Amino acid sequence: MKTRLTSLLGIRYPILLSGMSFISTPELVAAVSNAGGLGILATGPLDAGQTRTAIGTIRRLTDKPFGGNVTLAFPGAEENARILIEERVPVINFALGKGDWIVRETHAYGGKAVATVTNARHALRAQGFGADAVIATGNEAAAHGEPVTSLVLIPSLVDVLHIPVAAAGGFADGRGLAAALALGAEGIAMGSRFSATVESPLHPLAKKAILDKAASETLYSARFDGMPGRAMDSPGARRAMARRFNPLEAFAGSLEAARLIKQPYHRLFLDVLRSGVRNAVQMACLAMGFRGYRFAIEEGNLDRGFLPIGQVTGLIHDEPTVAELIGRIVVEARAVQCRISRILDDGTPQTECRETDKGE
Repeated sequence: MKTRLTSLLGIRYPILLSGMSFISTPELVAAVSNAGGLGILATGPLDAGQTRTAIGTIRRLTDKPFGGNVTLAFPGAEENARILIEERVPVINFALGKGDWIVRETHAYGGKAVATVTNARHALRAQGFGADAVIATGNEAAAHGEPVTSLVLIPSLVDVLHIPVAAAGGFADGRGLAAALALGAEGIAMGSRFSATVESPLHPLAKKAILDKAASETLYSARFDGMPGRAMDSPGARRAMARRFNPLEAFAGSLEAARLIKQPYHRLFLDVLRSGVRNAVQMACLAMGFRGYRFAIEEGNLDRGFLPIGQVTGLIHDEPTVAELIGRIVVEARAVQCRISRILDDGTPQTECRETDKGE
């Protein structure tokens, strides 16, 4: 299976692991890369030392290409990006900020830089400063998507960009991969689907909730962490949507954020204040969101916390290994290709659809 994305990244299948905080760990990253996709490490909750250690762990577990994600709106993101660059990580994925310097420094050692975007303005900007590809996040996703759905967002970006587009938001199986390719994308990025695999560190209770929920059982709000995003419908998520800004809760969350990235609290506090009142409030909301995410992801507690999940939860019904999942997606996509070919050829008999991966 070859697309511009597989050629660009040196991978077998055009399937990427989204960089999910607390979930896209070295073990999951390596499993995706070993299965022929591209695993992407989430550095959001890591400090610089932890990021370097995580890269070393990935390299012990796989000799395949992998990536690292930096969410530039998060505290400590620049330091983590510097570590990814120093370690010459093959692919750096950046989001929620201008990554022109990341592109320059990644290209300097022969790496690839991929921007996560939610609209044409941001996508064109990333292309303009040299990004090699974009991951386009539709409204269906668990991530910070905007109101436009993948069905419209993907072709609208393909129409105005000359770099490859990976589709994110609503993809969990071979039908989704085939649909993304039909829309002009060069591959897909999946978060929710990989969350419910054997190698995922997500708490078993949270995994069970993913299997049990329907596509309609998610909530979309900016109240979770200060930016529009999607979470599983749960008591914790509904309380988060109803809450007002709470300085005490924000303070507790910011203390935890400082502990996570191993920065003295006074330094983090002053850095945030210097960035302006609006950004300070956003950082406080992010800190509150991190607390909620950890309750759900690490403890499976959906009463106190909330789980970022896409509408694709309604398509997830089992917990396979990563290798089983990717293999299944490839077989399903080829079956869809065969079916569509028959329809477009007015039912003319075609070569028998292959049920196994021939390694193409």
